[in-house]
Amino acid sequence: MSELRLLQPVDLEDLLTLSAQAGWNQTREDWMRLLSLAPEGCIGVEEEGRIISSTTAIRYGKELAWIGMVLTHTDFRGRGFARSLLAHSRDLLRHRGTGCIKLDATDEGKPIYSALGFAEERAIERWRRAPAVFEEPPAEGVFPYIHDPVLDRRGFGANRHRLLRELAAVESACLPTSSYAMGRPGAQAAYFGPCIARSYDTARVLLEWFLSRHGAEEIYWDLFPNNKPAAELARRYGFEPVRTLTRMALQSGGGPLFSANESAVYAIAGFELG
Repeated sequence: MSELRLLQPVDLEDLLTLSAQAGWNQTREDWMRLLSLAPEGCIGVEEEGRIISSTTAIRYGKELAWIGMVLTHTDFRGRGFARSLLAHSRDLLRHRGTGCIKLDATDEGKPIYSALGFAEERAIERWRRAPAVFEEPPAEGVFPYIHDPVLDRRGFGANRHRLLRELAAVESACLPTSSYAMGRPGAQAAYFGPCIARSYDTARVLLEWFLSRHGAEEIYWDLFPNNKPAAELARRYGFEPVRTLTRMALQSGGGPLFSANESAVYAIAGFELG
């Protein structure tokens, strides 16, 4: 018999199996970060003594919540587990007064999300750079990351200080009062993001900082193709689009639909984080 319950650190091996089956880039540390930041929003279905389906929901204040890691074990697909988890997460977030709920949907997931009331917003793409030595000298003028809530809110639109504090401890840099970028290891590739930048040139400096450290590795970068400077920068430095998802949103409260300033978002934090 299946049981819906909160996810726990003891479930990590099952959760890693789910993300590995899907070919996703999350590591053990990524899963642990979600469990730590949103313990009440990480839920799964247990059957036969193991977690066979999952979803996560991280809240950024009352303005916004982000759903991610919607996964089902290959042996249990087609039985409605993902839809049940999503409906549960949606209803719980509404009950808690969350103004807007968003997610980045695969083509396979879009019909499920649409049936639950989510509307399509825009395309979001994963770009990939093959391993290649980056021969430029280290970028100048880059400083250790300093949290700037005004800068991040101006780009992302909501308070995600806890998330940024966690990600900054992995790898991060900034141009004070102007731009910042972060990165982290992945199961498939190093990950560039999030990056909030006030201009193409400041984003370029931060990208060069990252490439000077990881140029010889495969790298993923998730961006809005409508942000033409971001796409141009990615292409200039050897990235190519490899996957397209659809950003979807559900208005939960009575206010206007939440939106980010895409012109400042050069890289998102991740499909599971926004």
